[in-house]
Amino acid sequence: MGNYLGSTPQQQQEMLRTIGLKNMSDLYQDIPKEMIIKNLAIPAGKSEFEVRRILEKMGKKNKVFSSIFRGAGAYNHYIPAIVKQISAKEEFMTSYTPYQPEISQGLLQSIFEYQTMICEITGMDATNASVYDGATAAAEAINMCLEKKRLKVLISETTNPMTIQTALTYFSSREIEFVMIPEKDGLTDLSVLKEKLDDTSACFIVQQPNYYGGIEPVEAIAEMVHEAKAKFIMSVNPVASTVLKTAGEVEADIAVGDSQPFGIPLAFGGPYIGFIATKEKMIRKLPGRIAGETVDEAGDRAFVLTLQAREQHIRREKAASNICSNQALCALTNAVYMSTMGARGIQEVAEQCYSKAHYLLDGLMQIKGVKRTNDSPFFHEFVTTFPVANEVVLAKLEEHDILGGYPTEQGLLWCVTEMNTKEQIDEVVALVKEASGQ
Repeated sequence: MGNYLGSTPQQQQEMLRTIGLKNMSDLYQDIPKEMIIKNLAIPAGKSEFEVRRILEKMGKKNKVFSSIFRGAGAYNHYIPAIVKQISAKEEFMTSYTPYQPEISQGLLQSIFEYQTMICEITGMDATNASVYDGATAAAEAINMCLEKKRLKVLISETTNPMTIQTALTYFSSREIEFVMIPEKDGLTDLSVLKEKLDDTSACFIVQQPNYYGGIEPVEAIAEMVHEAKAKFIMSVNPVASTVLKTAGEVEADIAVGDSQPFGIPLAFGGPYIGFIATKEKMIRKLPGRIAGETVDEAGDRAFVLTLQAREQHIRREKAASNICSNQALCALTNAVYMSTMGARGIQEVAEQCYSKAHYLLDGLMQIKGVKRTNDSPFFHEFVTTFPVANEVVLAKLEEHDILGGYPTEQGLLWCVTEMNTKEQIDEVVALVKEASGQ
């Protein structure tokens, strides 16, 4: 297969004329001007070697930390070399939307395998071909639960703020009532949840583990939500799902999340990939594409697109969503990662995350004045406060090429993964102790 060829200048001009624009720069007119770099100021006549040197010097303006102790929704995990090697193949990177299943068998199979693995991770019956990210998945899951007489959505305040904001934005033009359930000791306040649930409640969303790292009592929550005949949506970390009870095991109606931890690099915040998995009874409400397995006329295994409840395939007023795409390359990357690591490999990643995070907390708690904000059980994230300002601690760590915890209103939100070594953790503890004046 030859190299991928982009559009010619003539083709670009033709496309611009069609949409009523004159220049490529017109496409970015909504972006603040101070954020746009018109050119890289590379002198003319430079050789490839010289240009590379100039670009490398520019690249050094980006701070790349040697060790990372920050998560908050984007996690630094090890990615085996084979994952990028396979997913970067031209036939995967340039494949287009599989509208013609008879010539898209490879792409459809990659989606089908991804879907199968997500169902195994979440314990659910079906999932779609993916959506844009975990926050979008949560908003789409809410849409699956809304009914004429059930238009109240309850969300735990322990959910990632970006997920909450995305949900509020999604339904800003609709008469949907959002009720925030407060946090108590690092977990959802169940007494308030029970009080707010009623016969107008469509669903309740909680994150597991939650934004502050705490492990929520999801079985009790599921029972409480179902008593009110509402739907229970669990936003899950797929790595944690290998050691905690899955959404399927606790009888959640929908599992959502971002599978960025499965082979997708941090990459300045994207592209990531959201998943929505559900039980069979709600499968027809799933947005976007669903790849299914069948047999062709010769009786051989084949793949098709099926149950597409989206506006491009059915009447718009009956569409469950206007999601018209999926993160196919990211889904393939997820599938390659999960295949490479295997069930036991991913579980070992989770076990290392858990044990190393608790090792870091034990070390920090030996420092006078350092406190954890609550005593709830946690997976690989937790929040601490210090006898000095957060900025002092972070600055000290940055001096030694370490990215510390994420600043929140409660304190620093730490995250530890299998990428953090014992030596790195010990160094963090020593530097925090020094920053605290001890």
